[in-house]
Amino acid sequence: MLQLGEFQTLTVIKKVEFGVYLAEDASAEERVLLPKKQVPQGVRLGDTINVFLYRDSDDRMIATCEEPKLVMGEYALLRVKEVSKIGAFLDWGLEKDLFLPYKEMGAKVREDDEILVRLYIDKSGRLCASMKHLYEMLSCDSPYKTGDDVTGRIYEFGHDFGTFVAVDDKYSAMIPAFEDVSNLRLGQVVRARVTHVKEDGKLDLSIREKSYLQMDVDAAKLMELLESYGGVLPFTEKASPEVIKRETGMTKNAFKRAVGRLYKERHITLEDGKIRLNTAGQ
Repeated sequence: MLQLGEFQTLTVIKKVEFGVYLAEDASAEERVLLPKKQVPQGVRLGDTINVFLYRDSDDRMIATCEEPKLVMGEYALLRVKEVSKIGAFLDWGLEKDLFLPYKEMGAKVREDDEILVRLYIDKSGRLCASMKHLYEMLSCDSPYKTGDDVTGRIYEFGHDFGTFVAVDDKYSAMIPAFEDVSNLRLGQVVRARVTHVKEDGKLDLSIREKSYLQMDVDAAKLMELLESYGGVLPFTEKASPEVIKRETGMTKNAFKRAVGRLYKERHITLEDGKIRLNTAGQ
């Protein structure tokens, strides 16, 4: 049986002016064309050729001796060549670009983005790319341990769960939902720290600095926020975690540490349920 998206070793059963027809054997009814420009020199009837099967621009199954960057059952890093109203087209090393439908994107992609995708066959029998369910294909056998610094690629924003990352484009990892990822985009490579290795081997990551370093960053961010509010923030660290996250992008604990730092250094005062810039302390 001929299989889309896979390499198969097939037999030459017929030669025509525009190429050769291949099948599993001479008695097989199902056959596929290998275009003339792809036919190795000196090929004869009965010879076998290892080919990849996909569909051409007219949705006909066709064979090629070229090697694509992605085959069925695997995933690969591909470049976005074009974004259209119906999806994106990816360079996968073949004459016809690989289509990525909008519904199979983890988030919107842009031209020249490099993204991780897998192959699937859609309802019309065409090969397409998907950015979803990659976590099922990534390895959970990483060499990393808690505290290690790693590099990973964002491949899906998981909303309630967190942000999915492929460490080294290979290992399954996630940035938890409570961390601010609003400045990240799909396909972006980030540096992170392993905060936990789960029992199944998947990694929990943090893109925040260690607490004593992050406190400086958060304190500076809070000062900028205060200035944008005209020197008065209409809530304190006693506000709900949801309000703090929405307004500052910080967790409640990170916000409390930043407030504590600024209060200790007399940059702010806390009164009447508000945080005020202390101009006298500057």
